[in-house]
Amino acid sequence: MPMFPISVERAKEIAREKNLKPGKVRGTTEIEFTRGTSPRVDVIDWPEFEAILAHKNLEIHEGGGFMKLMRKKE
Repeated sequence: MPMFPISVERAKEIAREKNLKPGKVRGTTEIEFTRGTSPRVDVIDWPEFEAILAHKNLEIHEGGGFMKLMRKKE
């Protein structure tokens, strides 16, 4: 299934629908979507998630009901 870049606003809508939250792997700057139940991932707010996306040159891709963080194509 091909994946296509989506806006952060669209990602927020999908996250709400799927009960997902922005998260950061403890002790790192790695981000992911989480349900908030993993002891290795801390739930963070959207502004922090967006700042890390920008700093790491990442964008959110969606396809087949899944979201994935990928490096922006130059």
